[in-house]
Amino acid sequence: MKPNLINLKPTLNTPSNQTQIKNVQEEVVKLSPEIAQGEDGGFLENIKAAIQDVSDNQKQSAELTKNFELGIENDLTKVMIQQQLASLGFQMTLNVRNKVLSAYKDIMNMPV
Repeated sequence: MKPNLINLKPTLNTPSNQTQIKNVQEEVVKLSPEIAQGEDGGFLENIKAAIQDVSDNQKQSAELTKNFELGIENDLTKVMIQQQLASLGFQMTLNVRNKVLSAYKDIMNMPV
């Protein structure tokens, strides 16, 4: 759905130019998708959920590795992929933590 801009003809000397521009802007605003307010609880809950996901991936990786060593799981690629997912998740969490601590230190060292 695009705004209908074909019907607009520029008229430089009439005072209705501003009203035409305003009308076009209003049409564009009506056609643009609205940003839905998230009801997911906010930043802290998102961080908790992300850390819980990383923890779950690590637990699943440990379980798959144990099952492979016991001979219950035969798919080595599945085990290796799960180990890589757990490793990447942990590295990402560690990097985010380091960036947050660095930002905190920078803020605390700012002169007031």
